[in-house]
Parts: sequence; structure tokens; C-alpha cells
Amino acid sequence: MADLLYSIKANTPKEEIIRQLREHPEIKFVSLMGIDLAGNDTDEKIPVRVFIKDIDEFFSGSAVQTDGSSVVLPGIATLNNAKVDMPIDHNVNWFVDYNFEHYDNVTNRPVGTLRIPAFLIHEGKRVDARAILTDTLINVKRELVDLFHHYPEIDGLDVSGKEITDITFTSATELEFWVKTPLEEAAIEEMTASQVMQEQYWERTHGAVRCALEQSLLELDKYGLDVEMGHKEVGGLKAQIDESGHLTHVCEQLEIDWKYDNAVQAADNEIIVRTVVKEIFRANGLEVSFKAKPMVGLAGNGEHTHLGLAAITADGKVHNIFAAKNPSEDFMSAVGYGALMGLLKNYEVINPFVSATNDSLNRLKPGFEAPVCIVTSLGHTPKIPSRNRTILVSLIRDLENPMATRFELRGCNPYTNIYLVLAAAYSAILDGIKMSVTHTTKELLAELSKDAGQEGFYLEKDRAYRSEEDVYEAYTDDERNRLFGHPPKTVWENLDALNKYPEKVEIISRGGALQERIINSFKEAALLRWKTEWIARILPELRTLVRKAKKIDSTFVTDQDAYNWNKIFNLRAELAKDSIDEKSLFTRTINALNDGDFDLASKLQVEIYDKIEELKLLYDAYEKNII
Repeated sequence: MADLLYSIKANTPKEEIIRQLREHPEIKFVSLMGIDLAGNDTDEKIPVRVFIKDIDEFFSGSAVQTDGSSVVLPGIATLNNAKVDMPIDHNVNWFVDYNFEHYDNVTNRPVGTLRIPAFLIHEGKRVDARAILTDTLINVKRELVDLFHHYPEIDGLDVSGKEITDITFTSATELEFWVKTPLEEAAIEEMTASQVMQEQYWERTHGAVRCALEQSLLELDKYGLDVEMGHKEVGGLKAQIDESGHLTHVCEQLEIDWKYDNAVQAADNEIIVRTVVKEIFRANGLEVSFKAKPMVGLAGNGEHTHLGLAAITADGKVHNIFAAKNPSEDFMSAVGYGALMGLLKNYEVINPFVSATNDSLNRLKPGFEAPVCIVTSLGHTPKIPSRNRTILVSLIRDLENPMATRFELRGCNPYTNIYLVLAAAYSAILDGIKMSVTHTTKELLAELSKDAGQEGFYLEKDRAYRSEEDVYEAYTDDERNRLFGHPPKTVWENLDALNKYPEKVEIISRGGALQERIINSFKEAALLRWKTEWIARILPELRTLVRKAKKIDSTFVTDQDAYNWNKIFNLRAELAKDSIDEKSLFTRTINALNDGDFDLASKLQVEIYDKIEELKLLYDAYEKNII
């Protein structure tokens, strides 16, 4: 299959696009890929002959429309005003999605679908996640170039601002995922022990998992993604071999990394990676989960997101403007310090876009290498780059390669809407850079390193933002919350930050793309998903768990058994059993959600999770003591 067409490069002329499609008759369909505010990508099958005939209409957006019921744009594309146009984006690469289970009889090749990234336009305005990122970057670029021309001499920068003609935004994501044999229950307790003992991290893969991983890496390279690595992650369990020599009871966590790209292309690349990985592992008889926390009690799936910023000068050279002129003497340039502080100071209103589901908040718990508080680490000295994995934003540096200087945002997961996160993050970065251009790197380092309670010229007085310690081990929960802010425990707590911090919302909205109606639409969609998932999925699952915690018949019962069962009995009733006068936590939560009392529903959710964990521990002890 070496002669298959895997991609059409950005800005390819229409005539060349038509020529390539006619040379590859195995590509039978075209699919426009618009990204709604929930991060869903649209997919449809349009015959290639229709696309070729009407290619001008596809570029203009008049060829394909959808409506408000098929995309998540609440409050924007409503049922009485539903039409959404889908013009294609020719400034990014287009990918061919091949179906290796359906071969074309004439060419004897797999049938392909050309997936074309597109925008969603409602009433003449672009309202989709891709457009929000695209339009935000246009504004941030313009403001940065003007800023650098106005302040040409910036401390720690190896180039004069007057020479800067353009700005590039680079990003990359790392994809973690769980792989398991379909329909098999995970042995949580055994895998927890394996995780603690680090038996799986970077271990050799075997059998179907190895085949699928290797096939995925080879296939992704064909798309020009420049795969850098695939390896086992911290979670997993050793598989077993059946009588025929095949591996069974597979349950492993993997990671795939690929090369950075410009921000919009990087976000698009992630979608094709998820698609290819899922299809290849499925073809090998394995189930893939990109959920942030597919199994409570085990490591979740992260998607560390790298953010970079470079300037292009009139001579065509590229300069990393986060990097210090003298990297052995300073951690970053003034621009880098400002960008990092902008991210941290405004993170409360970036976080709703990072973690907008029950699943994503379940991942962000202490002890699983997932960040729970707003803090960074630089390293003890500029000569020793930081390797602190407990913080939210890492500064990535290579003293021998200044171009590698970037930030790693560790809070994202594979289903984070990365387009919206990058839009909000680069807007916050702009705010910090505007502050930084009139300060020295020494002043900025002191500001970033200030103690909580110390007055600063940019960061909040009562907060600290830097720690070189393990923030899980060096601080108590109360100390972490006091120093770095209270991490949200529920979707409502996270989204409510958009109400609590209007001045920070204004900062991420200044580009004009993340405007009020977009943010409100995103909130409405996230709240509806939160409410629906709790009522229709989570509470029924928890109710089943409560029902399974049954009394065990035994002829040998001790006072410990009686004590445990009494506590279990009362917990079960408190969680799930109603009386005329008193309603259970489950019922009260449903009522609060239906009444729109999200503050109460959020508090009840936290209480339910605490009591469910208590029930599980009690029942485990009770069950183990019965002989």
C-alpha cells in the first residue's frame, strides 16, 4: 500500500487537488470535519465526484450545511435558527481515512475518505472551535508584532523587536490511552499494586498489543506526523496466554508522541491520531479508551500539551522568544517569564476548557501524577532544568538547544477540546507578555518566585506560583489550597470560575474569538452533559455498586463482621434508600440537578463520592474477613 495517498498538503491549488483525487480512485468519499464546542468532529460521506464538480462551492461554504441539532452550539444554532454552513479550511493538511475492511474491487485498495477540516458558520459568523483558535491566533500575532515594534529592546531576548515580521505558534500533544480485551473486567486491586511497584512503565510490549502499537506508529508516519515514540505507561497488568498461544486478559496503558506543528495543525493532527489508533487496535481485537479516567483507582489518561512561541525576522530566521539569550544564566527571556505568568495567573478561566466533564475531574486527584494546583517549577538553577512532574505547567528547556524551550500544560486529557484550550492559553500568554516587556528578567523571576502574602506587580498577593518541591508530599491539602488555590472537584465548580473571575474572562476574550456568546454556549453544553451524565449514567452505576454490597451469609460471624455490616447497611441507606420523610443522597442530587440548583448538586456529588469510597473500603474489609 506504499502508493496510497495519505494527505493533501496545506494550500494545495484546486487543480492539483482534483488531479490527485483522480489519480487515486480508491478515495471514494469526502468528509468535512467541523469541530463543535464540545470537541466533536463532524463526519459524513460525500461522493468524490460531487466534491470535484462543486469544489468552488465547497471552498466558499455553500456546498454543505448542517443544523443546530447535529452539532453542539447551544444558544447559537437553535432549532428555529439552525442553519450552519461549512466552508473548508485550505490552510491546513487534509487527511485520508482508509477503511481496511472495505476494499475497492477495481483498484484492490482500501476505500478512502478525504477528511477536510472545515469551519462552522452561523449567521455569517464563524462559531466553531477551529475558528476560535484560528481567529485568536491572528489577533495575538498582530498584537505581539505591534508590541515588539513598540518595545524593541526586551531583556533576555536575542533579537531586536524591530526586526520581527511574523509570529508562529507551535504546539504538540502526547496521547495516553488504555488498551484492554473487550468485555473483560479490569482487576483494579491487582493493577493498583502493579502501578505502585512500577512494573509496567516503559516495559516491553507483547503479542497483539505490540503488533497494534507498531502498526499505529508506522501508519501515522505515512501521514507525515513524524512519530517520535510509542511506549507503555504507568498503568497495566501482565496478560495471560490461552491454550492457543494468544494473549488474554490484556489491560495496559500506552502513550504515543509525535512532532510539534503550528497550533491549529497540531490540534487537527490529534484527531487523525485518535482515529488511526482506535481502528488499528480494534483490528487486532483490542478495545481502546481515551477517557481521562476510565478506571477509578488507576492512572488516568493525560494529554500533556506543549506551547511554544517563535518570532520570524526579516532575514527569514526563526527565534524562540521564550528562550533566554544566556540559558546558563537565566531560565527564560522576559517574554518567557511573562508568558508563563500569564498562563498561571489566568488559569482559573482556562481550566473550564481543559476539564469540562465528570471523567476529566476524576483524573485530577493527588497521587496519580496529575496536576491539582496552579503552580510551576523552573529548576533549582538555570544550569539544571526542572524535572518536577507534580506541577501544572512545566518549563521544558535544553541548554544545548534554545529552540526547544516551551511550556508543557499537564492538565489536559485526550478528550479536552484542545482548540479552545490553545485559544484561551495563548490569550493569557499575550496578557503576561504585555506586562513583561517593561521589566528585567531578574524582576520577573522575583515576581514569579514570590511567597504567598507578598505584594507583586502582576501576580496575586495571596498566592504562590512556583515550587521546586513535590507538591503532593511537601504540602498538606490545606497548605496547597492556601498557596496555589482550591482545585475544583466538580464540573460545576470548574465552570463557575467563568462567573467568579470576570476580569480574567475578559483577558482570554480580548481576541474577539472567545467572546461571551461562545463561552456561554460552551458552559451550557458542559452543564447539560454534566447533568445528563449524572442522572442517566453515573447514579445508575453507583446504585448498582450499592446493591452489590450485600450481606454475606456465614456460620462464623465475629463482632468485627457485625460492626462492618452495620456501617455498610447505614451507608447504603444514606446513599440510595428513600423514606417518606427523608430522601437519599442519590434522590436529592437528581432533584437538585432537575431544579437547576447546581451549587447543591455539586456539593452532594462530592459527598456521594466520599461515601462511595468509604463503602468500597468497608465492603472490601467485610468481604475479606468472611471465611
